[in-house]
Amino acid sequence: MRRFVLALALLGVLVPVTAATVPAFAHEHPSGITDLVTPAVVRVEAKARVDITLLDHVGELVHVERSYDVPIGVGTGTVVNPDGAVVTLTRVVKTDKDVAVYAANKIFAEHHKVKIPEDFKRHTLKDDQLNHHLQECYPPKLPTATCIIDVTTEVRVFPNISRPDEEGFKAEITRVGDKPDSPAVLVPVGRADASAGLPTAPLAAQVPDKDSWPVAVAGFTGRPAPNLPETVDIGHLTAGGAGEGGRKFKDPENKVDEPRKLGALVDRGLLGGPVIEDKKGEVVGLLVGGGEDGRMIGVREVTKALAEAKVTARRGPIDAAFEQALTRFHTHYYGDAVPAFQRVLDLYPGHVLAAAHLKTSQQKRGTAEDEGAKKADAAAHHTSAGLPLWPFLVAGGVLVLAVLAGAFLLWRRRGTEEEAEEPPPFEQRPVPRVTPPDEVPDATVVVGRSFPALPRTNTAPGQPGGPVLVARDPGAGPATKETGTGESGTVVQKYCTACGMRLGPAHRFCGYCGHPTEA
Repeated sequence: MRRFVLALALLGVLVPVTAATVPAFAHEHPSGITDLVTPAVVRVEAKARVDITLLDHVGELVHVERSYDVPIGVGTGTVVNPDGAVVTLTRVVKTDKDVAVYAANKIFAEHHKVKIPEDFKRHTLKDDQLNHHLQECYPPKLPTATCIIDVTTEVRVFPNISRPDEEGFKAEITRVGDKPDSPAVLVPVGRADASAGLPTAPLAAQVPDKDSWPVAVAGFTGRPAPNLPETVDIGHLTAGGAGEGGRKFKDPENKVDEPRKLGALVDRGLLGGPVIEDKKGEVVGLLVGGGEDGRMIGVREVTKALAEAKVTARRGPIDAAFEQALTRFHTHYYGDAVPAFQRVLDLYPGHVLAAAHLKTSQQKRGTAEDEGAKKADAAAHHTSAGLPLWPFLVAGGVLVLAVLAGAFLLWRRRGTEEEAEEPPPFEQRPVPRVTPPDEVPDATVVVGRSFPALPRTNTAPGQPGGPVLVARDPGAGPATKETGTGESGTVVQKYCTACGMRLGPAHRFCGYCGHPTEA
């Protein structure tokens, strides 16, 4: 217990000394940024692959084979986990138009050299025979069909990386909604871009319900490239629930027609792009609408679609490293931000925003804008302007050594005292044997006073274990029974033959053991 208290006292002395040498570095995450989301924004392009065979029965039997890529939709998606799962809108990857009709029109026009628009409508021809064959080419497939059609959907995702990916990576549709503006969920197939996965965007728990809440929208108007970065714009959400039509936008100062502005961005490629809350930088919904009316569906619909697709939204190691780097960058600690962004690029070499911020941090490191450099200069100036620092460091070191030495000596002293308090081991010594009186012939024992009393015995006097015989006072004659005095007239001291106590002249019984004096 004493050593534990001593250790606590020593720790109380050392902690302030060591704590003074560790610089504190703690900053709150900056608000009002979209940097947490934009690395996870991707371009989504969907097309239908139509393989069609035309059976020409007009002249000689001829099989004409063609393959057409029919665009379905383009828009913006958001990566929600490191595995590359993407959320976008249903109408980006699914169309209600019949691509088989489009392929029939196109192959018939090419082979028979007739004018048929390349669209999704059914047409008729003036030539009855050709018109009959055209109608038999349109779906549904019948036993008399003149066309055999096979349709597959191909979705490609183009991430925003510093060296543009012209091919993107394939993704399959795991969930689509029953409405064009319902969320759709895609999962990648084939290759992965990095061992650590892809950057992801954080999803908010709910949509802010206050009126005129500031948000930002992000997306791509084309495939990501150095000359085509992401497009970011601002908006303000109206109060109330989203409803079936989605949450509306409105400028609180009525200076900008936000529904029209955001609707135009939808038409340019931001369809399905993330709507980012301005305070925490989290995704609160997806951009929908178009034309003169841009709206938002909330994050609740997004999380529901992910649950139905059995896809879990989560962050990855790239996001953790990037968020730490952003904290240093947005608080102007550029010197500390440099190695942090380099770590991000080690995990994901194609990180466009990390590369851009790294370049800026390297340019501003050590300048007047670098908060870390300013604090270091202020500390150095304070040290140089005042007393030299080395005497204090030496004094602190001596103090620490003195405390350690005193504690060690006190510990040794306590240990020595504790050892001294322990009793020495018992030393057994041989006890000499004393020959009992009854083993010696004609033994006479003179007893002046025996206390405590000797044990009583009923053995006859003179026998081993019998009453102890006592001698009279020297020079006294035999005592008379009546007076208890000797021949010389001196009083003879009598003793109890049972316990050896002194007896008075008139005592008939021993006052200690009660033995009769006449016995």
